[in-house]
Amino acid sequence: MSNNTTTSTKLRIPHPAEPDCAIVGILEQHSPSSPTQGRKLALILHGTMGHKDYLFQKRLALKLPLDSFRFDFRGNHETAGTWRQGAMMDDLVDLMVVVDYLKSTYGYVIDLVVGHSRGAMTAIRWICTTDEGRNISGFVNASGRYRMHKLLESPAADAWKASFKERGYYDWKVTVARKPVTVKIFPEDLETTAKWDTSIIWDRFPPNVDVLTLHGLADGTVPPYDAMIFARAFSGRTPGTHVLNMIEDADHNYTGRQNEVVSAILDWWAARERGELKTSVWVEQEALRARL
Repeated sequence: MSNNTTTSTKLRIPHPAEPDCAIVGILEQHSPSSPTQGRKLALILHGTMGHKDYLFQKRLALKLPLDSFRFDFRGNHETAGTWRQGAMMDDLVDLMVVVDYLKSTYGYVIDLVVGHSRGAMTAIRWICTTDEGRNISGFVNASGRYRMHKLLESPAADAWKASFKERGYYDWKVTVARKPVTVKIFPEDLETTAKWDTSIIWDRFPPNVDVLTLHGLADGTVPPYDAMIFARAFSGRTPGTHVLNMIEDADHNYTGRQNEVVSAILDWWAARERGELKTSVWVEQEALRARL
């Protein structure tokens, strides 16, 4: 296993579909002076109105035993453009632009993809529909949503609908990288998101990819039952395995539990590298000891 010392390089990747929208990300390299042609790389994808360094993403990137790249999707943090709730296809295009650039410029081979929430949904579509995606070794599905229509039943839905009726849109005020941000959500955005097809995993998710599903049992944004649906879908494949890790008392963003998430991913990946993965339910030993 590589040591944990990495060199960080900020990249601005030209976007063919959006000339004024370079995708900003951080490339972490263990041996920056060594050739990268054919070297394996991990991609780390953030969720809705997140950014490349929030939650567990940066911590994970600094501890992974392989090079990694994490970036801001269009309209998020340092990447220009307009973010829209319903523009998940834009996220998919952004991901494909990033992969093409890293492959053509550096010769990297994508081997691991870690996605949180919306980032996991984008990753699943990319894995199922591209040659590069079908050939990765591992995928981490953190807080992923399967039943997309449940978004319309979320705690914020009543406020959205009331604002739609009054103003035709909803002003969503959030904090991104310690800065206040306001974005508009329109009714058609929710309708498009609710119709995003996740059933693709049953027939088109590659059988060779090992999957780790992480989900907090106190997640009030995406029901934990969605993780069980993913487990059912991913567990029926061979030779690929599926490991389900439900984290007690953890919320959607794993508040106060992010080191535990990083440890779970690193332990799972190390077991994969040793050829020890089996389809199963995992509980981190450190977390288990703390609760017994």
